[in-house]
Amino acid sequence: MLKQTWLWLGRQLGRMLLLLLALGLGGWAAGTLYYKEKHSGPVSSEEQIPPGEAALTQAIIEDAIRIVEQHRDNTRVLRDAHAKAHGCVKAEVTVLSDLDPSLRHGVLSEPGKSWQAWMRLSNGNAYPQFDRTRDARGMAIKLLGVPGEKLMEGARHDDEQDFVMFNHPVFFVRDVAEYRSNFAAQADGKKALAFFPSWDPRTWEIRHLIIALKTLAPAPQSPVATTYNSIAPFKLGPHNIKYRVIPAPENCPQYRLPEPNTDLPNFLRSALYQQLSLDRVPACFALQVQRQNPSYYMPIEDPSVEWDEAVSPYETVANIQVPAQDFDSTEQNRFCDNLSFNPWHSLPEHRPIGGLNRLRKAVYEAVSVYRHERNGETPNN
Repeated sequence: MLKQTWLWLGRQLGRMLLLLLALGLGGWAAGTLYYKEKHSGPVSSEEQIPPGEAALTQAIIEDAIRIVEQHRDNTRVLRDAHAKAHGCVKAEVTVLSDLDPSLRHGVLSEPGKSWQAWMRLSNGNAYPQFDRTRDARGMAIKLLGVPGEKLMEGARHDDEQDFVMFNHPVFFVRDVAEYRSNFAAQADGKKALAFFPSWDPRTWEIRHLIIALKTLAPAPQSPVATTYNSIAPFKLGPHNIKYRVIPAPENCPQYRLPEPNTDLPNFLRSALYQQLSLDRVPACFALQVQRQNPSYYMPIEDPSVEWDEAVSPYETVANIQVPAQDFDSTEQNRFCDNLSFNPWHSLPEHRPIGGLNRLRKAVYEAVSVYRHERNGETPNN
């Protein structure tokens, strides 16, 4: 009798699990079909600025300054994101000699041209933490000696062109309104509510939560061993594009980094120092662009959507070399800390577009000014 009871319970449990599995798969299939139907082309090739974005931007600036103050290092005010640098290194960016004429715009207008640059490699968090902690990783490149009128006024940036990236292809919010809601929850210390703003399931952002979790990835072996993405779109002359930087070890002498000790809090800086300063081996990358095809779902205003490479593959436009160098000095680290990177330090041919980039223009500048004023410093370049 007892055996029959357990067998019956087992059958019922099995049926229940199968039912739950069927419901889950059905829900996933329905969600996938709904997403494909709702998010299908064509899309606009022009920016579409929603009403109220300016007020939301001001509120985000206030939240960003709150976060900066929460993460002060003793008396020093840090960046509101990417606070911990692995190093600022000198780099050279060389435009392909046979670049497609349709892509020759801005700093890419002269095939074979080489630009000297600073490259900052960093963790994404607003507070310095152990490198083995799951986090985003960032790369910012500042080209130097770039002539021409820039989009942001100010003599400090008259000769600069900045590129700002991190190592995930999409962002975890779709627009400025969602960024405001998400960022406010984080500033209040309520990270769990960032993707669940109310009890109404229709407001839940499960897909964006998954993107955020994927963004917080294990550390690469080295800061020069991962791909960095612009996430948001930009102009390249008449084109709407996204760009990325990928490792290109084939362009450098063969090198194998010794196995890193991930128990060290700053092992990513150590890996960079090992390659560039001790072993004296350069690191190589390729700068690539992906053109928007508005006939497909490649939106400008939603950076949570990855543009399909099968529709529009990335094209290499320049090579980047980080030469062997000594970079880990007190003076250079302080110089690095004072550098201000902003995608709006830019020629008009590379104008940032989309809501996330419009937000960056205001927030990056406001937080940079606030940080340097509180630290009693003048920003470098």
